[in-house]
Amino acid sequence: MLLNNLLRAACVAAVATIATASARAADISGAGATFPYPIYSKWADAYKKETGNGLNYQSIGSGAGIKQILAKTVTFGASDAPLTADKLKKDGLVQWPQVMGGIVPVVNIEGVKPGQLVLDGATLADIFLGKIAKWNDPAIAKLNASAKLPDAAIAVVRRSDGSGTTFNFTDYLSKASADWKSKVGSSTAVEWPVGVGAKGNDGVAGNVSQTKNSIGYVEYAYAKQNKMTHVDMINAAGKRVAPTSAAFQAAAANADWAHAPGY
Repeated sequence: MLLNNLLRAACVAAVATIATASARAADISGAGATFPYPIYSKWADAYKKETGNGLNYQSIGSGAGIKQILAKTVTFGASDAPLTADKLKKDGLVQWPQVMGGIVPVVNIEGVKPGQLVLDGATLADIFLGKIAKWNDPAIAKLNASAKLPDAAIAVVRRSDGSGTTFNFTDYLSKASADWKSKVGSSTAVEWPVGVGAKGNDGVAGNVSQTKNSIGYVEYAYAKQNKMTHVDMINAAGKRVAPTSAAFQAAAANADWAHAPGY
């Protein structure tokens, strides 16, 4: 879910863990979002060390994870897009927020360092709409007066699978751009106007890292682990905000959990 309207810095999302009400297995199996995989893998190691039991998590995307927990083939599913209260009741499931993180735009532009480039929501939406097709477009140049932007086509990289990361990213774009909201909207899978698809956060990270003049969106842990170039954002107050732990924590602290679906 989008917390505090992204702080408009990066999509800050809560990963919902969805489990069967009767799940008590010592060995735990899970499937779903690629978003929380970095922390789940660390928890699995710690759980194995402390208990001798295994935690096997399939990082296959939120959509596929929801399908598996609905089919009761895993102990738990993980999704950045929570199920509704009615859906949980119908299928005998429980859900709770477990992990929070940030979704950040990442680029591969020669000479541009992490945090050097800044965008606002409307400009980011226009890039993913294909309305802004070159890095030296006036809209980008206006926000980056001191940056050397290449006269090169923008290579858009987005998710190809059902993705809670996509749900949160497109939800933000829908709030930032009326044009995006009317033409594309928000969902775990949308009809992308432009771009090349990649599976999972790791797939997008890998594609952007290998493609010159590209842009994509990933959970911040993937950007950090892969030493990628993140983009700063202009928030709703018109201030430049970087994707930091403090920014994510501030967004989480101001989340409207009282109106969050299914919690």
